[in-house]
Amino acid sequence: MIWPSHTCSSRLLQDGLLLPLADARGSVAGSQSAPAVLSRDSKGAVRQPAGFPRACSRGFSIGLGLIAALSGLSLNAAIVSGSVVLRESRIDSVARGKDYSGVVISLQSAGRPGSVPDGQAGGAHATMLQKNKMFTPHILPVVAGTTIDFPNGDPIFHSAFSSYSGQIFDLGLYPPGKSRSVRFDRPGIVRVFCNIHPSMSAIILVLKTTFFAVTPRDGSFRIDVPPGSWDLSVFHERATEESLQALSRRILVTSDGLRLPPIAVSEAGYLLTPHKNKFGREYDPLPDDKTVYPGARQ
Repeated sequence: MIWPSHTCSSRLLQDGLLLPLADARGSVAGSQSAPAVLSRDSKGAVRQPAGFPRACSRGFSIGLGLIAALSGLSLNAAIVSGSVVLRESRIDSVARGKDYSGVVISLQSAGRPGSVPDGQAGGAHATMLQKNKMFTPHILPVVAGTTIDFPNGDPIFHSAFSSYSGQIFDLGLYPPGKSRSVRFDRPGIVRVFCNIHPSMSAIILVLKTTFFAVTPRDGSFRIDVPPGSWDLSVFHERATEESLQALSRRILVTSDGLRLPPIAVSEAGYLLTPHKNKFGREYDPLPDDKTVYPGARQ
């Protein structure tokens, strides 16, 4: 990116992401360049930073256009926000503690072919860590085409796999400090387990869109999207497919954004069923200490 003059060297901070911009000689602005914080006007358009040289206006516009093209973001993005409430839960942390985390809200551009993601993954990477005999994060939404790394952070062997209706994979047995990866191209729900430790489970939600959010404990969410018509979908691991389908809807997002009413997700029909190992058999009853990596501290 080339600016009209060397004085246009800058670094833009957009939506929390620090983006280096090149100077007139084509080199990236150094650490001495002051950050310019982007803001939006009442219509959602990005303002030129205060004190930005007038001669740089054209470069600023070109730069923002390139940033939008590279990041898949719209310069006129609007905000879709709301909250999720979980109902009829038999889990104490939800019923009493009001923990509404782990619900995925996604937006698919209405009328766009379903096979084409809204924004490409472009070789994106994500990580699902295996540590303390848990997968972290427990719920991991990604856009189709993303490669997920599965590092083993425990002093014992792990063997992550999925044999359910989503993308099937088997990473095999591998020791502490090692990592293996899988590229997820098929949209759907991938239920992940460990072939050694039956208590370990996680869900990878492979989406056709980059516009999604996972709720924190308070159930809130916020997604930046261009104005237009969007199909909203909800995923929650402890809700039935029928109840989630009933929550799907088409929304119209204007340049002013959209605040949705609370979305109530019922866990009434949820049944916890034990899973089998990757061979379709019951888990080996041998204690976990037999899988400790040789040389690890017992």
